[in-house]
Amino acid sequence: MARKQNDDLLIEDELAAAFLNDDDLAQGGSDQQQPAVPADENWDESEDDFPGQLAVDVYETEEKLVVKARTAGVNKEDLDVSISDGILTISGTLSSGDDTDATNWHIQECYWGEFSRTVALPVAVKEDEVEAVLKDGVLSIIFNKVKQEQAKKITIQ
Repeated sequence: MARKQNDDLLIEDELAAAFLNDDDLAQGGSDQQQPAVPADENWDESEDDFPGQLAVDVYETEEKLVVKARTAGVNKEDLDVSISDGILTISGTLSSGDDTDATNWHIQECYWGEFSRTVALPVAVKEDEVEAVLKDGVLSIIFNKVKQEQAKKITIQ
């Protein structure tokens, strides 16, 4: 189905509204541009407060729940995987292995440092029956699912 020009304008308005903050709304819209971050805020300090987020895939088979994460370049000793009450946490540190003192970066796209991801598992699992394998830069965490009993029919008398 082809889009109409008016639909594109509506989408642009929705996108603009999604990026407005409460201050923009109180001042009557986005006509008055304000910096998103105070100019005196030190970015280097704030980076330490927010570790990188790890991308994950979560899927299930008939018997298992599988969580996979790309962890290329991370040693298994630098990974921490834990589960409590259906909440899985994967964290670790990705080291560049290069301790040189760079004085002039030209491109810096790779993330180095701490990362973390917490996932609420979508189905009940047996937390004491889990296997974690790190192979070819992919961390696979495989849980046995808790079998749900079939609903029993209740006869009305």
